[in-house]
Amino acid sequence: MGNTLKYKIMINYTWKIKDLWTKTVDGKQDYVVNAAYEVEGVDGTFSYTVNGGQTFSVKEGSTFIPYSELTEEVVVGWIKSELGNAGILPITACIEEQIELQKNPPVVPVITPLPWS
Repeated sequence: MGNTLKYKIMINYTWKIKDLWTKTVDGKQDYVVNAAYEVEGVDGTFSYTVNGGQTFSVKEGSTFIPYSELTEEVVVGWIKSELGNAGILPITACIEEQIELQKNPPVVPVITPLPWS
């Protein structure tokens, strides 16, 4: 019996911001309080996307960045910071599982006509 090698999944993840919600906080206009995002995982020709939303709490003494100066990278950083590893791991695990199912779809039984009919 030979050894079976299982190759590790090499997924590239891309985080994108879809929408931002703002309000005036402490006289500062367009303070971002919520973001809708998507995380796409790609492994070769296989891909899967997870959508999510993150609410940001107003933190005392936090640095305010004017809305016009925000970048997608900054907002993604906020989301990852809020989620922490405990929130990011389920997202990446879901993507990994879905891509694995695309690569190796489960065998589904089918009704086969009786041979004596």
